[in-house]
Amino acid sequence: MRQLNNTKKKGIFKKLFVKLSRLLGYELIDQADMSFVTSKNLKNPSISGRKSITLPLGEVKITRKVQNFDIILKTCTSVNLVSQNKKRIFEQPKSEYTMRTINSLIKSIKKASKEKSNISFNITIIDAGSPKEDMAIIERLLKNSKLKFNIIYLNLNEYLKRIKIIKRNNYQIENNMKSTMASIIKSFELAKDLDDLVYFVEDDYIHDDESISEMISAYEKFSTILKDEIFIVPVDYPYLYQKNQSTNVLIGQKNHWRSVKESLLTFLTSKKMINKYYSDLLKMGEIEHEPYETILHSIYDKENCFSPIPSLALHCTNVNSVFGLSPNINAKDLWEMNKD
Repeated sequence: MRQLNNTKKKGIFKKLFVKLSRLLGYELIDQADMSFVTSKNLKNPSISGRKSITLPLGEVKITRKVQNFDIILKTCTSVNLVSQNKKRIFEQPKSEYTMRTINSLIKSIKKASKEKSNISFNITIIDAGSPKEDMAIIERLLKNSKLKFNIIYLNLNEYLKRIKIIKRNNYQIENNMKSTMASIIKSFELAKDLDDLVYFVEDDYIHDDESISEMISAYEKFSTILKDEIFIVPVDYPYLYQKNQSTNVLIGQKNHWRSVKESLLTFLTSKKMINKYYSDLLKMGEIEHEPYETILHSIYDKENCFSPIPSLALHCTNVNSVFGLSPNINAKDLWEMNKD
């Protein structure tokens, strides 16, 4: 009987101690199972917009709170690769990559919205000439998702006078490039009127379920630590491992992140950065450069940009391309999980 009473007293004392610790803002960790006993989420005590906790480094109080997350997805299911005739990984029609990209984004947004209920999510599609039957499927996917979305059908003629491309003596490739650049201009024009974070995505990036949640957590934490806005890319690009460049490594919620000076055109940043570099960003759609992302890389020379290790998304280009298949991820599983 005495042993039962002692157990009850210990249980009551433990509950009071947990409540007091919670009120004082302390986190208690049960070393037996590594659970956070003072947190509602026993596995992840971090709270979006308030605090980021990493064992054993402790807590970072978030001062850069994300309120809105807009995705601008540029689609074109009628063109395989803008300036190449090579086959992509898995050798499927272009529409298949677009649909799986959208499926993966929907999944990732839904997972993030459960963990970060204080953030508003929205998807905008800028389409450049996809067949009507493909657009009907895209609209169905978005309607069924119950997410906020908008579809814009690009009018190429509105932008032709502004676009200067490299002459290749190939009408099809040149026309594809004009369409791509017009979509880029439109994406930045839209982003200028948005409120907070903007994620620019091309339609051949299949995302992990954790990708958006991890990117938001990393953005809040790194911007808080650095006291500045940043850029984030979702892919661990293999070509960056061929360059002899120093890098800084930071810890996100579940991934490591390294500083990079280059990326392709799928990236996340804030309205403040878009406004700061608006005229430069527009030039990426107005004047074709070699390499194409030259202007973006010049911005990274002045601002912080981070890439995840391992990758949070699969860039579905040709398997031999150093701009595509990220190291140490299961590309086939990611592909299969996002089948319509």
